[in-house]
Amino acid sequence: MQEEALLERQVPAAPGPGGLSSKLRALRRIASGNNNTKRGAVPLSALLRGDRPARLDRSVTGATSALRGLQFLNQAAVTEGWPEVEKRFHRLAVDGFLLRSRFGQCIGMVGSEEFAVQIFDALARRRGITAQVLTKDQVREFWEQLSDPGFDAKLRTFFDMVDKNADGQITEEELKEVLTLTASANKLSKILERVDEYTALIMEELDPDNLGYIEIANLESLLLQPPSQAQSRLLTQSSNISQLISQKLAPAPDRNPLRRAARSLLYFLEDNWKRVWVMSLWLAINAALFTWKFIAYRRHPTFDVMGYCVCVAKGGAETTKFNMALILLPVCRNTITWLRSRTRLGAVVPFNDNINFHKVVAGGVAVGVALHAVTHLTCDFPRLLHASNAAYEPMKAYFGQRRIPNYWWFVKGVEGITGVIMVVLMAIAYTLAHPWFRRGRLSEGNPLRRLSGFNMFWYSHHLFVIVYIAFVVHGVCLYINRTWYKQTTWMYLAIPLLLYAGERLLRALRSHGLTTVRIEKVAVYPGNVIAIHMSKPCGFSYKSGQYIYVNCGEVSPFEWHPFTFTSAPGDDYLSMHIRCRGDWTTSFRALFSQVCRPPAAGQSGLLRADLTSPVAAVSGKFPKLLIDGPYGAPAQDYRKYDVLLLIGLGIGATPLISIVKDVLNNVIPISGAGGEQQPSPEFMTRRVYFYWCTREEGSFEWFRGVMNEVAERDAAGEVVELHNHCTSVYGEGDARSALLVMLQALHHAKSGVDVVSGTRVRTHFARPKWRDVFKRVACDHQGQRVGVFFCGDQKLTPELRRLSHDFSHKTTTKFVFHKENF
Repeated sequence: MQEEALLERQVPAAPGPGGLSSKLRALRRIASGNNNTKRGAVPLSALLRGDRPARLDRSVTGATSALRGLQFLNQAAVTEGWPEVEKRFHRLAVDGFLLRSRFGQCIGMVGSEEFAVQIFDALARRRGITAQVLTKDQVREFWEQLSDPGFDAKLRTFFDMVDKNADGQITEEELKEVLTLTASANKLSKILERVDEYTALIMEELDPDNLGYIEIANLESLLLQPPSQAQSRLLTQSSNISQLISQKLAPAPDRNPLRRAARSLLYFLEDNWKRVWVMSLWLAINAALFTWKFIAYRRHPTFDVMGYCVCVAKGGAETTKFNMALILLPVCRNTITWLRSRTRLGAVVPFNDNINFHKVVAGGVAVGVALHAVTHLTCDFPRLLHASNAAYEPMKAYFGQRRIPNYWWFVKGVEGITGVIMVVLMAIAYTLAHPWFRRGRLSEGNPLRRLSGFNMFWYSHHLFVIVYIAFVVHGVCLYINRTWYKQTTWMYLAIPLLLYAGERLLRALRSHGLTTVRIEKVAVYPGNVIAIHMSKPCGFSYKSGQYIYVNCGEVSPFEWHPFTFTSAPGDDYLSMHIRCRGDWTTSFRALFSQVCRPPAAGQSGLLRADLTSPVAAVSGKFPKLLIDGPYGAPAQDYRKYDVLLLIGLGIGATPLISIVKDVLNNVIPISGAGGEQQPSPEFMTRRVYFYWCTREEGSFEWFRGVMNEVAERDAAGEVVELHNHCTSVYGEGDARSALLVMLQALHHAKSGVDVVSGTRVRTHFARPKWRDVFKRVACDHQGQRVGVFFCGDQKLTPELRRLSHDFSHKTTTKFVFHKENF
């Protein structure tokens, strides 16, 4: 008979819903039947059976999760085993002894040395070791206990770590000390601030009789709590499908390399056909223009002197003209936004890749310039200088009656000067546009670091004005062709330049008066984030996922920076959250921080200012902001999908927050004067999975209001499922976070508020297992299209793209990946 059946017969029925406290009281009444037995000396099962200590039957519900919840060593350390620990021992030991301070490094617990020291002390106390050093045999004994997969050994180690005086009882002071250590190891300052309150909460639940201590049986019962009925039902329903998906995702053995290559090519074309046809068209046009000019100059009189060099130079020049015209179109933001939003071209044109295409065309410009300049300088000009008089005779019609005296003649002319200017300015712009410079990735000691940052990128890119002037002059003052209607440079550039100039004029007019905003609220959050609430201009419309450009004249009258909306289109205000990383955003935050002040009551440490209140409205100290937009972005396509998987890292959650709010506004029925309004039938999205990962617990302050609103409006989680992950905390299977998991469960059950985020949404620890996330979505939404929208660090992009690809081709669920250019 299992232990649960025995408990069911002996524990009297408790009144009420059967909460945790009542269960522990019943367990205590059973355990207290033998007062002569030392508390905590034997497991609970031995107390119940009255026999010698024995290992518990771990087949009961909840035991599996309990085993996962007390892992002292990570999986890599366990897999490596004792041989690796032995190697580290020999490397770290001094005269055959391992110092207490190096114990964590020896067993593979790097980064948690203080926690490892506490484990050392617990294991040493149990064995009566008082020395601050260990022999190799003692280290192995410690290692074997820590790596023991059994629950009893793990529970005993954890209990001993908390029980400082080894009396079998955990006092409130001992619990507080370990909770403080755990919070410090996981970088959770808010728990440290309220450690007394949280210690009292744990004691209240685990010591309901106010005995002043906790026994091992109390911890055991808490860790063995079974999962909720809803979780059990969900796991049961999805288990079979999950197994089938796992089998499908297993690599299928195929020894035919041609078949494997064909299948990979088919998958690639299916996922990237828009990019493929656009790139193919672009390459075909460049090849056609190069070939046309090459053949034309093959028949030109200059070919007799310069040979194929002039053909290559002119072919490169023709592709450069085309690409210098084309490179402006992807950065015509208003045009791209209009085409994306108002036409059906988005079905065949990858507008989301406009910046990437801009970079590709820039590469084409570089290749064309290199072909043109190098062949002229190293081949054409030397051949002209060394040509015989007879061979040079036909060249007089292009280069004058007098022979060209020297190489310097080519350089000092208009063609040479404009060419040098273009190459130098292009080289500067290309270099400062590299991510190393644009994102400030150069090391501190690098002398070029002062040239890095967004400002240098922004200003250097505006050198294009001089480049285009020099390009037109260079195209007019040709050596070989000076007839204006045969010169094609201005023909290539006319329409793109007019379109781009019109765009810049429209932006200037719209931002300097046609679109005015009034700042209503400002809040400065932890993590160098500032939130701005602005009035919504009359007639201003946008979509979630879009962005605007912001200008603050008091910071810089010339700089415009893009920021996504965190408000929803249905809100009567505009909001954005800005993280300070560069010089402009840092100055922006400092400027607004001078206006903001903490609340008079001192209830919050946040700097705030609210112009909607009468007192603040009189002062009116906020700097003036100009906005330009809105502009289209990949995230605005979320309405095309039945199901959304939104993944945001850090401040990358901003466009996704707007999407979550918009989905709620469209799907959740809203009670109004005319009764309940049903969801819009044109709105396709009916399910959202939102994953937000951040390293700092203070980041949860940014969107606390939104999280609570979602939890309140969608209490059952039928529309939006929120998953907040604090990656600075060790995973939920790690002993370093075991006490936090207990505290989180107790506090959420009592108050409905999470101890980490301060919201109604429970926080998960460590990073999500993305493969499991995709598997679960595929199980729950078979045969549906899932839009995967990611905004954050580029390092995660390949993994998410690969998972979307794998699950799309090996399950019935179609995952479409979108990366926000953030």
